[in-house]
Amino acid sequence: MTSQHPRAQLAQLALNDVSKTYGDRTVLDQVSFTVRPGEKAGVIGENGSGKSTLLRLMAGVEAPDSGEVTVGFPGGTGHLAQTLSLDLRRTVQDAVDTALAELRALERLIRAAEEAMSQGAPTDARLGAYGDLLTTYEERGGYQADARTDAALHGLGLGRLTRDRELGTLSGGERSRLALACVLAAAPELLLLDEPTNHLDAAAVGWLEDHLRAHRGTLVAVTHDRAFLERTTTVILEVDRDLRSVTRYGDGWDGYRTAKAAALRRRAQEHQEWRAEVDRAEELVSASGRRLAGTGKDPAQGFGKHRRSHEAKLSGQVRAARARLDELRRSPVPAPPRPLRFTADPALAHGGGSSAEGAVVELDAVLVGTRLDIAALRVEPGRRLLVTGPNGAGKTTLLRVLAGDLAPDAGTVRRRGRIGCLPQELPVRLTRRSLLATFAAGRPGPPDAYEDDLLALGLFRPEDLSVPVADLSVGQQRRLVLARLVTRPADLLILDEPTNHLAPGLVEEVEAALDRYAGAVVVVSHDRSFRGRFTGERLELRAGRAVEGPGPRSR
Repeated sequence: MTSQHPRAQLAQLALNDVSKTYGDRTVLDQVSFTVRPGEKAGVIGENGSGKSTLLRLMAGVEAPDSGEVTVGFPGGTGHLAQTLSLDLRRTVQDAVDTALAELRALERLIRAAEEAMSQGAPTDARLGAYGDLLTTYEERGGYQADARTDAALHGLGLGRLTRDRELGTLSGGERSRLALACVLAAAPELLLLDEPTNHLDAAAVGWLEDHLRAHRGTLVAVTHDRAFLERTTTVILEVDRDLRSVTRYGDGWDGYRTAKAAALRRRAQEHQEWRAEVDRAEELVSASGRRLAGTGKDPAQGFGKHRRSHEAKLSGQVRAARARLDELRRSPVPAPPRPLRFTADPALAHGGGSSAEGAVVELDAVLVGTRLDIAALRVEPGRRLLVTGPNGAGKTTLLRVLAGDLAPDAGTVRRRGRIGCLPQELPVRLTRRSLLATFAAGRPGPPDAYEDDLLALGLFRPEDLSVPVADLSVGQQRRLVLARLVTRPADLLILDEPTNHLAPGLVEEVEAALDRYAGAVVVVSHDRSFRGRFTGERLELRAGRAVEGPGPRSR
């Protein structure tokens, strides 16, 4: 049951024994926690653990199967979903008006009240109702709504968008930023944000962090951005996929890391102590059994009553040892769960970084409308290039041209060797085929023949393989694309925001796998930690043009 209390006097957000199941998959099991008014909570966990589900339950978009979700904020609730459902035929202004629907409704009521009073002498009742409308409008920040909208659009790098522009003409990243700007412009007391830093450049992330730190209300944000967690959150909520539980940690990201490390050490020690006791019990059972078996062969044990007494004593010791061993095995202390690991090395199509002749990809006088204008670019075997620049600079357009996904309006593109591409956007229409069948698509033989290959990557558990792709979380869908990419030979990997929707631990494994890869890599990433560790060259784009030739990374 979800309880919404928009008129509650005190803000409150609490889950009590909440469970949620999709089909035969239980995502959350009897989860209980509270987020106090004014807290900034970061929600973390493995892909598919239920983080976005948790946010949807808080937003009232979905209802729990059991338990109660209590949400009461006088200043309203704003929800930024991980995937957007904007009608692409609508305009930017339509999106803003939708986000400000409550304020727009109040404005209509105010205008109607004013018109009614202008047609005759206003009564005390009408004046009172009109005053209440104005008070509510002011309390919700209605008079500052347009200014907040402009500030959010400029802060998120969308200041140049005209309000009459159709959403279908915007890039995926621009639509995501517009949705975030609209949620912030409404200035709700409770902000529920799913991956708010995705698609943001450094300036926009900095603006967002400042805005959220200054937010006087409550924030709950699902994110994999480690820097964002460190700079913004005061509380961490960890969703455990194995236990289907949520654990609350105070003192922000640093407090979480300290507490988590201590908990893992405790669990490891408890498991080692249990394992040692099992070993001792097994040895005692074995030793007592050997002594009992040898009683009839040792003359020193005596004869008659004395030997039978000794045998009975040994038999009792064996039974006690076996009973203790059975008890230990019935109540095992599990080892700390091993996180999923990305351990594959992308294989080279030609067996080495320098086997292909000449450049893997070469651009000459390439032009794509007003979005891209590249005089020349060569990607030699083994070269590593990080493409940087503000949102709208043409980075994704360049990657699509390199990959062959977008034909230029003018110029020449020459490709040699095989290219693997990780696009920024997931498919709009998701298949109902299973995860395993989708992974194996295009390969000879039945899908089951590739089960071991997929599991060996460490990206999925066996129970995931039969789940339809459409039922996977966004993060799991991203893992599937990665799995297909790294198991197909390539001389060049083109990666557009490779860390989006991935858990922090997996991001580090992706970075390590790419370090071992001997082929060429061209990557676009707004992930500050990823960019800070990148050791290749950098190419900065602005307004579709290279600011200067590719050069070494700045220190």
